[in-house]
Amino acid sequence: MAQAGGGERYSTHHVLNQAKPAAGFNAFAGDAVLSAAIAREAPWAAERCAALGSVAGDEAVQELARLANRHLPELKTHDRFGNRIDWVEFHPSWHALMTLAWKHEVPNLAWRTNQRGGHFARAALSYLWNQVEHGTACPTGMAYAACAGFMAAPALGIWAEKVRGTEYEFSRREVAEKPSVVVGYAMTEKQGGSDLRETQTTARFVETSDYHGKTAHWYELSGHKWFCSVPQSDGFFTLAKVNGGVTCFFLPRTLPDGSFNRFFVQRLKDKAGNKSNASSEVEYAGTLAIRVGEEGHGIREILSHAHLTRLDFAIGSAGLMRQALTLAMNHTMSRKAFGTSIADRPMMTNVLADMAVEVEAATLMALRVAKSTDQLAEVEHEKLLARIATPAAKFFNCSRAPSIANEALQCHGGNGFIEENPMARVFREAPLNSIWEGTANMMCMDVRRAMMKDARTIEALFDEVRPLKGQDARFDAMVAHAEGLVRAAVADEFFARPMTEAVSRVLQGSELLRHSPQAVVDVFLATRAPGVPGAWGTHYGTLAAPVSPSGAKAIVERAAVAG
Repeated sequence: MAQAGGGERYSTHHVLNQAKPAAGFNAFAGDAVLSAAIAREAPWAAERCAALGSVAGDEAVQELARLANRHLPELKTHDRFGNRIDWVEFHPSWHALMTLAWKHEVPNLAWRTNQRGGHFARAALSYLWNQVEHGTACPTGMAYAACAGFMAAPALGIWAEKVRGTEYEFSRREVAEKPSVVVGYAMTEKQGGSDLRETQTTARFVETSDYHGKTAHWYELSGHKWFCSVPQSDGFFTLAKVNGGVTCFFLPRTLPDGSFNRFFVQRLKDKAGNKSNASSEVEYAGTLAIRVGEEGHGIREILSHAHLTRLDFAIGSAGLMRQALTLAMNHTMSRKAFGTSIADRPMMTNVLADMAVEVEAATLMALRVAKSTDQLAEVEHEKLLARIATPAAKFFNCSRAPSIANEALQCHGGNGFIEENPMARVFREAPLNSIWEGTANMMCMDVRRAMMKDARTIEALFDEVRPLKGQDARFDAMVAHAEGLVRAAVADEFFARPMTEAVSRVLQGSELLRHSPQAVVDVFLATRAPGVPGAWGTHYGTLAAPVSPSGAKAIVERAAVAG
């Protein structure tokens, strides 16, 4: 019998006109917005940022992210001998990513440096890390916020030291034996949600004793937590009632004698996104914890961390938006359709330019909050501005991230909806930050509450933008629009959301006017300012006159990250 031959002749599977992998680039050096911001505010951190930027563009690291989301964490309630262990097992890729995050100081640079702009530089690292893997961005953000809590609690001095470590270790060793620690938060209960006053967990005083050279007040906790992030952490901030008053506690997983605390993981949540990261329900039953602050002052205590977690979500969402934009630009620039690259089709240029302006505005607003954070203790204006800018930025960026992810997915077509493509993971991840650390309504309520409690916050907001008055009539109209909505919202909660959006857009516009090219400013003000008829539709890619095709193309070229 004749042998079949000429395999090439009969091949039906030549791979042609597929996009190249989004790899081999530096997410810091190739990002005009971020690299310029670090040069302005924290030039000493440029080398650190560039090192992490190369990690974000490394194909091997991107494979770690894929594997961590493919091989999900598994709850192990008991060991093979029947002993209760309440532990979570992870694929080695998760630990490799955590090792990289800690090595590059993502959780703690702000607390490890005496240089000016520590929080600003750390925000840049978080922005970059959120382009690596989003599940591990949860523990990095919690460790960042927890460090401030530890430093304010003398009994937890050893934790303040260890949370600044850069050598990640996945173990159940006692805190004194570890080079660094991972920290979680367990606040939410099923009957209360965001209303922490409805906490039903109770605490009973046990004893006062020495804890690593400090005096600690130990309590015994009993109750259930509906959401506990990163249940394999070395310790947790949590809330419980003492004589009816909500009180803050810190709960170590391993006690000073080396025994495991009574911390029972009931189940892992099966989430729509953030798959690599374990979230759980936990039970306290005779669980030992150290009181943090005074009895009955727990909500105030835990809210002192909230500024940092909200900042991290604002900057993290901006980073996620940047990753979505990078993936969309890489795909459209490296694949052809109708005789040109997809990116060069005029309609796609419109889409990419529109997205790029939105991402730049989100990034600069979040970095402005980080700049305020560096000056909270020294500059009253920054303290007052941060009080409303932080929840506003958290609300706005987290709410906008899903729209950017959706548009970036459409830039990919069906290829973006396949799990092998990181775009699918970004799409599923995008809505989550809006929920964590307070939903959109909670953030808008917080902005309004701050304004009602202290009118100086309103003055600080408009003092921030007053030096720009007269530079552009469109921006002046934006400010006037925000002033009217602030008055309306202070009088009636109904207007809190449009007011917070207007405040966010004013903050974005002011940062763009200060730091961005005129082409970007013009597109932003021609589309996002109120009262501009017909300049912008309800979707990305609806830029119209006076925006020009050449101006849009210049913005796309500026936003591209070279491979």
